[in-house]
Amino acid sequence: MKPAVTATADGLLLAVHLQPRAAKPGLGPLADGAGGQQVLKARVAAPPAEGAANAALCELIAKHLGVPKSAVAIDRGVASRHKMVRVRGEGAALAQRLHAALGV
Repeated sequence: MKPAVTATADGLLLAVHLQPRAAKPGLGPLADGAGGQQVLKARVAAPPAEGAANAALCELIAKHLGVPKSAVAIDRGVASRHKMVRVRGEGAALAQRLHAALGV
């Protein structure tokens, strides 16, 4: 199974399953996704219209990892619930913060 979190030369790449219009926004847990890919589940209150859910997802990840919103960008899956999100920064420190935020 491919991991949900991959360290890159400039940060992290996260496989995310996004749930828009969630009653209780939050990040986690890690779960098994389609095609043998582990995913990080994320819930946001924003609707999927006009990029609101994507913006809320970037803000949520930035908050949990302690990075500026500008350091978080969606690489693939802008119009899908399944996304690849890139977080720029020092990969090992970001991975450690993510695992702490998830309680893993």
